[in-house]
Amino acid sequence: MLLLVILTIAAVLAFDFTNGFHDASNMLATLVASRAMTPAQAALLVACFTLLGPLLGGTAVANTLGGLVTIDMLPATNALTVVLCAVGGAIGWNLLTWRLGIPSSSSHALVGGLAGVVMAGPGSEHMVWGFAELSQGRLTGVAKVLAALLVSPVVGFAAGFLLHRLMNFLLRAARPTVNRHLRHGQWFTAAALAFSHGANDAQKGMGIITLVLVLGGQLPQFQVPLWVMLLSAIVITAGTLLGGWRIVRTLGFGIYKLRPLHGLDAQLASASVIMGASLAGGPVSTTHVVTTAIMGIGASERPRAVRWSIAGEIALTWLLTLPGSALLACLLFGLAKTVFH
Repeated sequence: MLLLVILTIAAVLAFDFTNGFHDASNMLATLVASRAMTPAQAALLVACFTLLGPLLGGTAVANTLGGLVTIDMLPATNALTVVLCAVGGAIGWNLLTWRLGIPSSSSHALVGGLAGVVMAGPGSEHMVWGFAELSQGRLTGVAKVLAALLVSPVVGFAAGFLLHRLMNFLLRAARPTVNRHLRHGQWFTAAALAFSHGANDAQKGMGIITLVLVLGGQLPQFQVPLWVMLLSAIVITAGTLLGGWRIVRTLGFGIYKLRPLHGLDAQLASASVIMGASLAGGPVSTTHVVTTAIMGIGASERPRAVRWSIAGEIALTWLLTLPGSALLACLLFGLAKTVFH
């Protein structure tokens, strides 16, 4: 039993690591494309503030993720196998999309893997769907996760669009030398984005690890221990330091040509949306928010210059993430049943 607990926690940490180098590209792209920092400087800044995010950002998102399933009444071995295969499916999807250089959502991948395995194994009644509670005005379970993941890109687009219009108005009489100050300003907005990313994304791993500890009998109730916070923060930061340079090229140069003002606006808009979601306990995709913020900025300035075809490819990947990660997780679950039985 203890071995399975350790193996599952190791898998969650591997997911955190892939999440770090996969989603780091969202923060590095605007810094590098606008030449506010060198790639090495950008990676170091992002890593430092990603580390601080989960340590100071609370555990609201972790609580949401940890409450998605009710598999604690299953035999511990079966429950842990479900979590292990779900996380394995999310890791597989992260690696596939990273290899192809396509921004996708680690959050979607994790939820898709978890939902896929639970429905294929214990049954859909073990998922906390939360749709019935919508009529009572309460967001819980899968409904809360999907609401956060679906609404946040729209809010990201709107925030990028409106903020860029406002900044253009405020700087309408500015000289070209203002770009130097805007690049310096990006250091602060990038730090805010990295902090919000850590506060939201690292909590997903924290929530799953705490769930594993409860299922394995290591914790009496769901309460995130300090060592889990530290470990998740360190691992996602290590992944962030590696960066995701394939995806940086897609986000930084593939959607819209970014200049210092664009970079600053994208970071500020994204950080605001992600931090707000973190405080509300809504797990969101950094990829979705940053990408749509860049699209909103481009649409507010020169819609025809936005490479909508690439944006369409990214959107298609988003649609495929839930079923894709669910399929990978189910394949792993089938393999696990063969091995353990």
